[in-house]
Amino acid sequence: MTKPKSPQRWAYDLTIILNTLGGDDRFPVNVRELAQDFSRQRFPDDPISLVQGRTLPGFEGALIKAPPGEKGWGIFYNSDTASAGRINFTLAHEFGHYLLHRQDHPDGIRCSTDDMERWDSQYRQIEKEANEFAANLLMPLDDFRRQIAPKAQPDLDAIGACADRYGVSLIAATLRWLQYTERRTVLVKSIDGFIHWAWSSDPALRTGAYFKTSGRPPIEIPRSSIPAMDAELVRRKATREHDAGIWFKEPCIEHALVSEVHDFALSLLHLGDAASRFELSEEPEQETYDRMISRTPGSSWFG
Repeated sequence: MTKPKSPQRWAYDLTIILNTLGGDDRFPVNVRELAQDFSRQRFPDDPISLVQGRTLPGFEGALIKAPPGEKGWGIFYNSDTASAGRINFTLAHEFGHYLLHRQDHPDGIRCSTDDMERWDSQYRQIEKEANEFAANLLMPLDDFRRQIAPKAQPDLDAIGACADRYGVSLIAATLRWLQYTERRTVLVKSIDGFIHWAWSSDPALRTGAYFKTSGRPPIEIPRSSIPAMDAELVRRKATREHDAGIWFKEPCIEHALVSEVHDFALSLLHLGDAASRFELSEEPEQETYDRMISRTPGSSWFG
């Protein structure tokens, strides 16, 4: 029996095809076209026959089996979503479900925001795999590393240029960069002055630079952080150097953006090259640490 391909392997095989056909000017990936063309050639008796936007209250997207008497599958995304990057990632996510999970879920898969946030749900593993496929397909690490070197300290404009290149949201591009950077950096998404979620690079996580948000009371952002001080914002963006004791027990540089459209703020927090003695003395709690390094960002990829 042939071993099923992993999400990374499917994305790698498709990346080879896209690199061969598209050359240097192949980004962003046209997921709609790729999903339909590839499925028709590889699985002619069970292709993706429809990709369409619909009003899907409470859902990001869905992979639906064709009605009786018709052949194939349909990928649907929430047409009420304002972000083109978020839609593109949703399409890739559902394409991942098609390649990886359709045989085990013959009635289809509906991906709600709640399913993607609740990592204890029955969809935990397949949502994680679909996210891994989408991230690898849309933002290949070899190309991303050429845009921003692993040792670089980018601001949100630099990462935003990558988001434009790959046709994804700024959040998705930042999370992808955090997966390979050698820097100690933390991304914080806040809403109404409280941390909604936070994501740390591996070097930051291993030195205790992270925020525990799962199953805990809301954490208020520092009063001297950029999102809490709108007067510092120029065109909804700003940069500020913070002393020790503001975000962490060591100094950091904060690059922040406040989105009026989506009603949230992003803070990209760059720490120094070496952990302070305070951070090194604090070991992450095992349960939290294991959970953070083993999972793929859930709904965070979608903004």
